[in-house]
Amino acid sequence: MTVLTASRNWWAHRPTLVRVVSDLLGGELALMRPGQPRPALPWPPGFDLAADLGADSLELLGLATAMEQVLAIGCIGEDRVLANPRLDAWVDAVSAGLAGATGKVERMVFRTSGSSGAPKDCPHALAELEREASVLAGLCAGTRRVVSLVASHHIYGFLFTVLLPRALGLDASNVHDLRGASPGAVARRLLPGDLVVGFPDFWRTFAPVAGSLPRGIAGVSSTAPCPDEVARAVQAAGIERLLQVYGSSETAGIGWRDGPDEDYRLFPYWRRGETNPEGAQTLTRQMADGGSLRVALQDKLEWQGLDRFRPAGRVDQAVQVGGINVFPAYVADVLRLHPQVGEASVRLMRPDEGRRLKAFVVPREGAACDAVTLRTELTAWIAQRLPAPERPAAYSFGPALPRQASGKLTDWIIDAWA
Repeated sequence: MTVLTASRNWWAHRPTLVRVVSDLLGGELALMRPGQPRPALPWPPGFDLAADLGADSLELLGLATAMEQVLAIGCIGEDRVLANPRLDAWVDAVSAGLAGATGKVERMVFRTSGSSGAPKDCPHALAELEREASVLAGLCAGTRRVVSLVASHHIYGFLFTVLLPRALGLDASNVHDLRGASPGAVARRLLPGDLVVGFPDFWRTFAPVAGSLPRGIAGVSSTAPCPDEVARAVQAAGIERLLQVYGSSETAGIGWRDGPDEDYRLFPYWRRGETNPEGAQTLTRQMADGGSLRVALQDKLEWQGLDRFRPAGRVDQAVQVGGINVFPAYVADVLRLHPQVGEASVRLMRPDEGRRLKAFVVPREGAACDAVTLRTELTAWIAQRLPAPERPAAYSFGPALPRQASGKLTDWIIDAWA
């Protein structure tokens, strides 16, 4: 077995590269085909993108382009990959492209959805990502295995399931992908020394079914602040430590905390900045090469001194569904495109209603169908246009959108409307 070391050739371990490439292709395909099912990840090496997925030539070209852009390797030779759309052949091409660019591959690009739903590229210097992994290794000392429940082509998954194991000196066989397992099945497979890489919605469902856990298991949560009651339930269930990491695709990790009653602490290379003219708070990152980078945050932060803080809500109005940032205003815009919809408002469900989006719809004047029929039409229509986290799980209908006396849009109770 090959022991992973903290070097830049993270792609040298074949199973790791297969996992990253598969996750990347699966994520890109989901954007190309919203609402359409696809085989569960991870895909076997002999998986054929054309025969098993039905990908046509334009989709294959888009997938190959995404690999080049995200992995920052330039051209990998479309003639090779497009002529042989098998996963193992594409991994071969990526491996050759990365190996041939040794000394030149200095960044990774991660994608996140903007407020319009369009993917946004977030480039990061590979040296800075490895620097963060080194800091995380100090926080996760004693880890024997990494149990992954997240996609490895997103920045959180890449840091914790690709770079962190290398920084810890773990053998690559000690990274286990359990995304296909239920929370209870995950709990039954855990061993002392495991670090479980999850997200708030996973931890919410894990705590009630954890059962009797071995000693010495730690967890990590990111993608959104973990609710305090969830963190307490997880620790009461037997997870000895739940490391919460605050960051984003744009910034990478910014801070961490060990418990729900603690403030987040800035990673050592971040400094508190000022509020910019647009009202967004900023941070400054001290780069390893001596330079600095100022970034605007997407959250409001409440500061406790120079290096401790707590998130206090999004600036861009994103909400979390299943560990994914979604934008209710964008979903409402998509609903308004339906010919039978006059107005629409979308928001996150109340805690007693669930953890998905809900929509309030005002049918267009003279609409040709009743609320029951329109609900059925909208459910099918939106499934063809948006991925699962962005699809409302409940529809309410009325003659006008719910508003406060001031005219501002307000919340509604699902069961109070037909």
